[in-house]
Amino acid sequence: MAADGGSASVQLPCVFSPKTQQYLALCAQDGKLRIWNTDSKTLHQEYVPSAHLSATCICISWGPCRTLKERPQRKKRKSEAAQVEESADLLAMGTAAGTVLIYSTTKGALHCTLDGGHSGGVNCVQWHPEDSLLYSGSDDTNIVEWDLQTGKTKSKWKADRGAVTSLCVSPDGKLLLSAGQTIKMWDLDTKEVYRKFTGHSTAVTTLCFATTRPPDSNGLYFLSGAAHDRLLSVWQVREDGKDKNSVVSFALSDEPQHIDLIASKSREEVMKLAVVCKDGQLHLFEHFLNGPCKKPLQPLCTVQMSDTKDTPMPIPLLAAALRTDMQTLMLAYGNHLQPVMEKVEIDTAERCVCLTRDVQTSLSISMATTVKTPIVNAKSKVLVPGLPGHQAPVKGATQGQEKRKTGTDTKEMTIAERLGEIELSTKKGALKGTASLQTDHFAVLLVQGLESNDAHILNKVFQTHKDMIIKKTVAQLPLPAVLPLLEKVTLRVGNCLYIQQLPDLVNQLGLLYHTIESRVKMFHKLTKLHGKLYLLMSQVAASDRKPTVTTVDREAKLVYEEGESTLICNSADFLLTWSEYQDNEVTSPTE
Repeated sequence: MAADGGSASVQLPCVFSPKTQQYLALCAQDGKLRIWNTDSKTLHQEYVPSAHLSATCICISWGPCRTLKERPQRKKRKSEAAQVEESADLLAMGTAAGTVLIYSTTKGALHCTLDGGHSGGVNCVQWHPEDSLLYSGSDDTNIVEWDLQTGKTKSKWKADRGAVTSLCVSPDGKLLLSAGQTIKMWDLDTKEVYRKFTGHSTAVTTLCFATTRPPDSNGLYFLSGAAHDRLLSVWQVREDGKDKNSVVSFALSDEPQHIDLIASKSREEVMKLAVVCKDGQLHLFEHFLNGPCKKPLQPLCTVQMSDTKDTPMPIPLLAAALRTDMQTLMLAYGNHLQPVMEKVEIDTAERCVCLTRDVQTSLSISMATTVKTPIVNAKSKVLVPGLPGHQAPVKGATQGQEKRKTGTDTKEMTIAERLGEIELSTKKGALKGTASLQTDHFAVLLVQGLESNDAHILNKVFQTHKDMIIKKTVAQLPLPAVLPLLEKVTLRVGNCLYIQQLPDLVNQLGLLYHTIESRVKMFHKLTKLHGKLYLLMSQVAASDRKPTVTTVDREAKLVYEEGESTLICNSADFLLTWSEYQDNEVTSPTE
């Protein structure tokens, strides 16, 4: 179960298929849907929406497992018939254009398109566990119930004043959870609000039911997670309606990005939870949902991944799926373009587990042996890679030259020729009328140098001293190239510029970061201690029999111990417990 990323989150969708986790569906930065086979570790299918550049996929959700009738099948045995029922097929995708795409892995093509229901981007989609229904939430604050048999809208209602960022259907298919500015529980028969919950200050990105028990027995629980929130809250649906606050919370290292759980069916059965956070760590929890718990629960085990280099670098986890036992996990890690899937055994007896893997971060592109040259006529236009809007590569002198005929080929300059043009333009006393490189080509070369990390190209670009060229080059630089440019530092020695890499400040400032984090954690405890000490001092000052606080030595130490409050006055050399002070020595201020 994935935490559907809405408008408040930039998470890329990534989710395993239900039950067997045979497939992993994810959408990468290029807008394509890729389905990977977790058994063979190969790309199973790839789908490119027709309008994928303008209709980016925001959320994906696997449908319930069903019998695949589309395939021509032979007569199955009874043992094989059960395996057919466990197959996953349909996959729902919500797009930024307001449409919902239903993709079939059996056909390997688009099954149908659901449009006309939303006027804004679809942030979340959820399937009904039994009926052929699909629910979608959008930025237009509406929830739409789709009938998959007809492909049309069955019902539509306004859910909140803001965007609907997450949805979840109860296991029995009678209730629907929606999250916008508040969490609401809807009765799907009447489309009326059954309960309201308020507990997150940011957009809720994760909703999932933790139990399968009916709501009339006070045993229905669900989880919620929000953006920029490091706590995963658990809510209890009670008969008396006294369910305004969360009963349990799980402490995380960062906001949740992907959640998978094994729901409990009774009070005696433990709930198992796996949470992948935004920082790439995996946290495992086990808890009996039988009542409230005051303190946030710490993870039973935390799993991290790193490479095998001399200086280990973390490998982010993308998704995790639980098996029947807590020790067996299906992990997906690496990047969205080419993820790595692995079934691992985790020893939950250890609080922290670090897995080392040799992952190739560079993607190798296989080229075809035979290259076909397209036929280009005179009316065709050739688009050259580079910045949009740049003109011809070289602006030369046109005086005394004949006009070129239309349709003649123009030779594109290579990188070496462009560098040579830069050298000619930078030399003093250049002849008038010689070729000069245009300003936009500095931006093109700078982008190429940053992508290839070529110091020679970058040095040639950085050697220009004209303010107008520098300003235009920076103005035409694309946004993805700004951060790599800032990571480079130019060092000038005489008339030469050298490129120097910024040092790795993460390791150098790690000690300072941990010091700040530990002091921030202690601030809350010190605030509580300050309040309790102030209460003791005010009651001692109000007493008539005992000397006031002003007469006590200022260097006296006040120590508060949890469970038994003790007042130590070093100057008076006596020890007085709080219970004796309240019962025997001093009367209350109200007497």
